[in-house]
Amino acid sequence: MARKKQKSGSGGTPATVAAAKAGIPFTLHSYEHDPAAPSYGEEAAEALGVDPGQVFKTLVAEVDGALTVAVVPVSGSLDLKALAAAVGGKRAAMADPAAAERTTGYVRGGISPLGQRKALPTVVDASAERHGTICVSAGRRGLEIELAPADLVKLTGAVTAPIARH
Repeated sequence: MARKKQKSGSGGTPATVAAAKAGIPFTLHSYEHDPAAPSYGEEAAEALGVDPGQVFKTLVAEVDGALTVAVVPVSGSLDLKALAAAVGGKRAAMADPAAAERTTGYVRGGISPLGQRKALPTVVDASAERHGTICVSAGRRGLEIELAPADLVKLTGAVTAPIARH
């Protein structure tokens, strides 16, 4: 799969625009997305040649009826109870994909925690802090943004908590 690195500030998605506007250093990685790939996140890790524990997927859940973003490594899965606890809620379930797309402004498989149409409460799995940089979707399938976990937290107003099962 072809892989291109781009410098900070290029790419033109709401996610990259938000990062550039905030002055956050980042690198864009693009690759040829395979529509038949069973997992967007694992496809990204393989295409970029990066440990799946360093590539994070963006999931949208409902916590007590409110949409909430969870950012977890592609090598793990989301612990819904832990997500609810992290935002002071009681019950969590995965959000309807159409509601997630409508609210974030992104399509499934390309939902970025950055530059969403409506800012949602966000929780980043604590394992992100073990890495100098992590990759998350830059707003479309086949495009990842690599940035420091602290910058992701700052830009999204996120909290960090152990919300992934490994």
